[in-house]
Amino acid sequence: MVLVTSDNPAPNRSRIVISALPWVTTVSRLVLAGVLIVAGWGKIGTPVLSVQAVEAYELLPESLATAVGYGLPILEIVVGVLLVVGLLTRAAGVISALLMLAFVIGIASAWARGLRIDCGCFGGGGQLAAGVEPDYLIDILRDLGLFGLGVLVAWFPPGRFALDSALGLTPGREPYDEPEGDDEEEHQEKETD
Repeated sequence: MVLVTSDNPAPNRSRIVISALPWVTTVSRLVLAGVLIVAGWGKIGTPVLSVQAVEAYELLPESLATAVGYGLPILEIVVGVLLVVGLLTRAAGVISALLMLAFVIGIASAWARGLRIDCGCFGGGGQLAAGVEPDYLIDILRDLGLFGLGVLVAWFPPGRFALDSALGLTPGREPYDEPEGDDEEEHQEKETD
């Protein structure tokens, strides 16, 4: 029996990861942006319902809930647009991750306190229709996934088709370039030295 091994399999895997990373971050940006824009758009036309949805969580004083209800849709749309065009992506990624974390905490809190509300994530006044059960677990899992995308967008370079890259606003965040030289040749040279 002959066992064939490679002395240097890691560079091939790292090259695959390096070449895929810009597309992963681009898709992450666009998915997160789409969700934020749809969520903000669903609330911006009916700010009274947005305020009611925030108040339904019973976490904030009325004046702060009103401010959040009016401001949240605008923030979601602005952050979503920044993510689509890839401008200020690190800041947009951080803000979106923090928003998603706040949503997870709010929904978990409502669930733990036995509130029967709609998350109000994509519009509506936070009230469930008669006979409808809340989907807290699904909402939490969705927002945790979106939180992960926000972290990914904040941590890695903005990916393809990003204004940040075109404008040179990503110094030190571009690990996409192929390593200098051929790793296998360097490895062989080290063995012969």
